[in-house]
Amino acid sequence: MKSITIKGSQRESVGKKATKALRNAGMVPCVIYGGDKPVHFSAAELAFKPLIYTPNAHTVSVDLEDGTKIDAVLQDIQFHPVTDKILHIDFYQLFSDKPVTMSIPVQLEGNSPGVRNGGRLLFRKRKLTIKALPGDLPDFFSVDISKLKIGGTIPVSTLLDEKYTFLHPESTAIVQVKTSRTAVTTDDEDEEGAEGAEGAEGADAPAEAAAE
Repeated sequence: MKSITIKGSQRESVGKKATKALRNAGMVPCVIYGGDKPVHFSAAELAFKPLIYTPNAHTVSVDLEDGTKIDAVLQDIQFHPVTDKILHIDFYQLFSDKPVTMSIPVQLEGNSPGVRNGGRLLFRKRKLTIKALPGDLPDFFSVDISKLKIGGTIPVSTLLDEKYTFLHPESTAIVQVKTSRTAVTTDDEDEEGAEGAEGAEGADAPAEAAAE
């Protein structure tokens, strides 16, 4: 997984007055958990832009002024309710021999024949949460929908790998194509596929309602 370097300075004081002064100076107070003790530091708000305002997943290398470098992942972030300025960020320190939990984006590849025939594409899981060693974290999951017909579903089970553990049931739908009033049946969308679409429509109705 790609890493983003954040240059920061360790915080001598973590009180409210010092924290407010940092924010007024355009800095973001941060803390890294998971090590022997929490590491408090601050960094310019602009430094977090490539980490936060992107659909991609990244690890972080925190480069402190004293030469200390800490690998971490973003754990939690707080925004101001009115201005959307970053108020605080929590990180979790990475160790090469300790698994970490992280949400990984899903990218769809190809064009679905079911969609071309008028079906409705439902992208159920744009991110999937996994547990893996830092060195085994993928940048993204690629899901090929080039054979996804009307009534078809691609579940988590199609992405299983011994390098990581999914924190979702294997039957969880990542993407599926539902039938619609404008859908048409082609030669490769045989009667059996059509019946499957009808069955899926009825069985998955509650899930669809929940997603919307």
